[in-house]
Amino acid sequence: QRFGVPMGFGGPHAAFFATKDEHKRAVAGRIIGVSIDARGKRALRMALQTREQHIRREKANSNICTSQVLLANIAGMYAVYHGPQGLRTIAGRIHRLTGILAAGLKAAGVKVLTQHWFDTLHVETTAEVPGFNLRIVSDRVRGLSLDEKTTREDVAALLQAITGKPADIDALDVQAAAADPLAGLLRTDAILSHPVFSTHHTEHEMLRYLKRLQNKDLALDHSMISLGSCTMKLNAASEMIPVTWPEFGDMHPFAPSEQAAGYAEMIGSLSDWLKAVTGFDAICMQPNSGAQGEYAGLVSIRRYQAAQGEAHRNVCLIPKSAHGTNPATAQMCGLQVVVVDCDDSGNVDVADLEAKAEQHAAALSCLMITYPSTHGVFEEAVKEICAIVHRHGGQVYMDGANLNAQV
Repeated sequence: QRFGVPMGFGGPHAAFFATKDEHKRAVAGRIIGVSIDARGKRALRMALQTREQHIRREKANSNICTSQVLLANIAGMYAVYHGPQGLRTIAGRIHRLTGILAAGLKAAGVKVLTQHWFDTLHVETTAEVPGFNLRIVSDRVRGLSLDEKTTREDVAALLQAITGKPADIDALDVQAAAADPLAGLLRTDAILSHPVFSTHHTEHEMLRYLKRLQNKDLALDHSMISLGSCTMKLNAASEMIPVTWPEFGDMHPFAPSEQAAGYAEMIGSLSDWLKAVTGFDAICMQPNSGAQGEYAGLVSIRRYQAAQGEAHRNVCLIPKSAHGTNPATAQMCGLQVVVVDCDDSGNVDVADLEAKAEQHAAALSCLMITYPSTHGVFEEAVKEICAIVHRHGGQVYMDGANLNAQV
């Protein structure tokens, strides 16, 4: 487990980045700034938005979507709950157990190849350790990583299995503390210095803080969401419960296949269901968000066309009603975005599509279309729309963001 988000068999995780002010217009998503409201009070407001659907669609460059933000929220609240001191305590314990493990291995004559470690060791061994999975680095080297769920009993069992001898964990603890490999390497400046990270360290404080944040936004526990796509993504609240089940969350992505038979069966069944619903020949479960699915789809189209000797096709038609991530993904795939108009009801303007497909026929790569559409309506002309694109040499990417409504 890392920062509150379980492994999930290689499922999605939070990611963070920083950049210089001069590059802010290339930053993904939106930037929130501090301002003063009409009553003279401190307020947070959207300072810069680079990917919204109503601006710069042809130049969009951020295809991050909400399922990725969810993981950032989990990790962020994990930091809020534990605070800087709590995180130091957790990290210190992990590092201490790793030191005990290293000391025990060295004492038994096992070569530890890692000189500076936090939680991971590379050791020379070919031992099989019942109940544990060691990472195979090479024929004679194995990797061992500890985390906040590791116990002293786990370390003792590891040492027993690798060295063949019982270990005195208390004595090794004293020995490890005297030989800290990170001495002189640790940062000394403050972390998480904002007051929010030092305020909500009990269950009820955290519960109330989350509730206050929730009340600032429109969600399904308040009303329907007026944007069609968001309403059509509705899943039952009970469907979130399996997120907490260790059978799903604790599975490591590199676990041996015989330990992941349940996941394989679940993925296979879901693939079969989706093939039945969509009529596709195969399903790829690798993308962990809609935006990543868009990217995978367009890359597949581009490589298919390259294999057909049509790598020059680089124009992507996108309706005005499409998700903001669509043009951003097209840009990332090296495609030129051409926006197709919509009629007064929000449907794709078929005449405009026909004209632009004809105009760009020699270079037309694809059309990205969401079905049902972003505004919550089934495009009645969708078959004609697809036929037009195919007739002019292009492929069609169907965005499944609203597939719930179709099912």
